[in-house]
Amino acid sequence: MKNTSTFSRCLLLILLALTYSASQAQTALPMPRNLRATYDKGTRSPTGQPGPKYWQNTADYTIKVNFDPATRRLAGTVHIKYQNNSPDSLRQLWFKLYPNLYQKGAPRSGKFSAEDLSDGVKIERLSINGQVIDPSSLLIDNTNMVVPLRRAIGAHQAAQVEVAYSYVLNKGSHQRTGEVAPGAAFVAYFFPRIAVYDDIDGWNRIAYTGGPEFYNDFCHFEVDITVPRNFLVWATGELTNADKVLTKKYLARLRTAEKKDGITSIIDSAEARLHDATAPNAYNTWHFDARDVTDFAFATADHYVWESTSLVVDRATKRRTRVDAVYNAKHDDFEEVAQFGRKTVEAMSYTFPKWPYPYSHETVFDGLDQMEYPMMVNDNPTHTREESITLTDHEIFHTMFPFYMGINETKYAWMDEGWATIGEWIISPLIQPGLVDDYGMVPYARAADTEDDLPIVTLTTQQTGTPFFLNSYPKPGLGYLYVKDMLGDELFTKALHTYIGTWHGKHPMPYDFFYSMNAGAGQNLDWFWQRWFFEGGYPDLAITSVARPADGPAAIVVTAKGSKPMPVDLTVTFDNGSEEKIHRTIAVWKDGAKRITVPVAGRRAIRQVTLGSTYTPDSYPADNAWTAPQ
Repeated sequence: MKNTSTFSRCLLLILLALTYSASQAQTALPMPRNLRATYDKGTRSPTGQPGPKYWQNTADYTIKVNFDPATRRLAGTVHIKYQNNSPDSLRQLWFKLYPNLYQKGAPRSGKFSAEDLSDGVKIERLSINGQVIDPSSLLIDNTNMVVPLRRAIGAHQAAQVEVAYSYVLNKGSHQRTGEVAPGAAFVAYFFPRIAVYDDIDGWNRIAYTGGPEFYNDFCHFEVDITVPRNFLVWATGELTNADKVLTKKYLARLRTAEKKDGITSIIDSAEARLHDATAPNAYNTWHFDARDVTDFAFATADHYVWESTSLVVDRATKRRTRVDAVYNAKHDDFEEVAQFGRKTVEAMSYTFPKWPYPYSHETVFDGLDQMEYPMMVNDNPTHTREESITLTDHEIFHTMFPFYMGINETKYAWMDEGWATIGEWIISPLIQPGLVDDYGMVPYARAADTEDDLPIVTLTTQQTGTPFFLNSYPKPGLGYLYVKDMLGDELFTKALHTYIGTWHGKHPMPYDFFYSMNAGAGQNLDWFWQRWFFEGGYPDLAITSVARPADGPAAIVVTAKGSKPMPVDLTVTFDNGSEEKIHRTIAVWKDGAKRITVPVAGRRAIRQVTLGSTYTPDSYPADNAWTAPQ
């Protein structure tokens, strides 16, 4: 979609709200009372738009860090101008110290080597509004740090926070961050930050344990990263002093890549060993500026290949996005990643979700995880081309969800992972025609409606293992896919753009999504949201009969034995060997029907009928085929 003016977008939203009748906008979906309270407070609305009293806090971060790859010690200072836009007077500040996942004694999920466990983040100096706080008096509970305030931060007031700190980055046990290999590291969650204070929960008190992901405010980051000579740095935001840290040859190539559609080799495998890309100082400071983002991460290496390309992501403004692949030359599976990333950004801008890619660059770094950050991806090497494609497009798709939308991943993983999953399904075949990505289909069909299957809206913090996987990835992905199929591409895009346009830069909760989509579609989709996202059940369609009258068209009866509304995909094979595919969307089950009759045009003799497709998992598939009696 082309960017529209603020006035035009507001006018569109008003018209949509008027079209969407009051009866449709009622909160028919079951809603926990703490979320329903946001309507009473006026911060949110059953129309799917922010309420008249919606607010969210923000901050400006000025970060200066020194990172020594040899010792893995990171030390620095953080200056935070924190803006309390809430109506509340804050008598304490909650901080997140995410590196304390590796602190000795901290609760964590996954396997961690004893050599990676440390004393955690050391707070060396802390002041709030000039009040110096003794670090020894701080209440640090693993990844949470609570600081009582002598003088409260009043409603709509700002606070000045200064922190000096240090910690040692993990060498192994790579949980989204850490040393990748000698001379390479991906450094995430590396600075003390103020936790989200919102209209639903107040302070985000949920500790980070390595599983459920993150929830952060939209902020402005100005970051100086100092590393030894020969180490390059890639990060969230704009590199504003490239001419000071890169030598002329490589700077020229970077500038070319920013304007060129083809792949530019900024540093090839031979040059990666020359160590002539950075300014010849003992240490170089790389300065980045990132606005309107929820997080900041960086990566550094002294021997990586750097390939880059760019493309126009907005035809109206001709704005371009640069896409980088930065990797160890030994990992030849990364040789096409720049191209895969480029095609993903192109597809996101023009095909799905058809929204101009919002940031100036995207860097895929050869690391040890499969994790996304604003403008950055930490991806491990893969075994096949298909795995490389699906991993690249999945992680880049997260740019929209959660980063452009500010989703609380800690509680609602389905609101971002489900979108990355449908994005992967749609975009992967565009990169490699014929690629079939059935991620999650078999596990869902097998586990649906068992003890391992919970409603999608179950809080992510209450799930692990199979329930977490099903409710984060395939189940919501299928839900979005089925609504897209039912509405058609044009209306679905309109509905999705209503949600994106309304909630970009904010913190949508689940009902903001449901009701924004209803408003954008101009119809009440609660019947599907209820059955797919809130209720249990399993997918199970069956062919129960095939009538072949001699004097008329054949008719196939499909019965919904399970309670989950599923598309109907029939493949009819005739005696002459020809085939016909028949499709019905989930709309056939809207009014509670348990069976439908599907006519077959013409009077050709039917030999066989099969039911199902890649994205219609079935827990009991034995009755999905019919063969004419001999």
